[in-house]
Amino acid sequence: MRAPAIRALGLLTGTQHAQAAPILTLARPDRPGDRFRRATRECLLALAAVDAMLEDGKAPREAIAGERTALLYVTAAAYGASNREFIERRGGVTHFAYTAPAVVPAEVAIEYGVTGAYGILIGGAPATLRAIEQAARLLDDGTCDRALLLAVEIFEECADLYAGHRRFTRWPLVETAACLWLERGEGELRFESVRGGGAGPAPRGGERFAAGPLADLREWLDRAPAGPLELSGRWRGERARRRWSVLTSHPRGSAA
Repeated sequence: MRAPAIRALGLLTGTQHAQAAPILTLARPDRPGDRFRRATRECLLALAAVDAMLEDGKAPREAIAGERTALLYVTAAAYGASNREFIERRGGVTHFAYTAPAVVPAEVAIEYGVTGAYGILIGGAPATLRAIEQAARLLDDGTCDRALLLAVEIFEECADLYAGHRRFTRWPLVETAACLWLERGEGELRFESVRGGGAGPAPRGGERFAAGPLADLREWLDRAPAGPLELSGRWRGERARRRWSVLTSHPRGSAA
């Protein structure tokens, strides 16, 4: 499959406020306007990640508006806070819990005028690697001119639930919001998935669930790479890997 080119990547990542903190958190962003007064923290982080992506690509927000921009959203945990508020009747803003995963990309689509192809994938790092493939297909068949891949993972609101199931979670948990801008490219994209192998050790820098591959990609771009990119991740017994011979127009990147 033809690999997409990287145009820009915005990444927000949690910071450690205490020694050996089990969860590295992101603060709730401030955003002007009455529409955002009751927005969830995950929605505001998604918008901040898109802003960071536009800044990284030195592009105005108008550059991603319209029907020629596709939007793919991936998460494993970011809708947990909204669902918990709904279940425990805490007075949250989500009135229909099953719609919670759609709220985050909907806010992005409204704020930036994105009206193209749209999809949501629920899961960890392998789901993000599949979303890259979906974006590549949309670009390759001419469905869109650019694809935005958005991943948001927050943990603080459900910290006690994670602590109660420590053997299923790799620590520390790192709250992360990222948005990747892809365009048509000429490289090659390969995907490999293997079942089994257990949870494995925690990724370098902490567990970010679906946002992990995009954090790894940010690190790769910052190294000004020369050569193919390999992204990998685990989720519920699946180990996935994507090899990406990638062309990048990123200002710190180089063609592979």
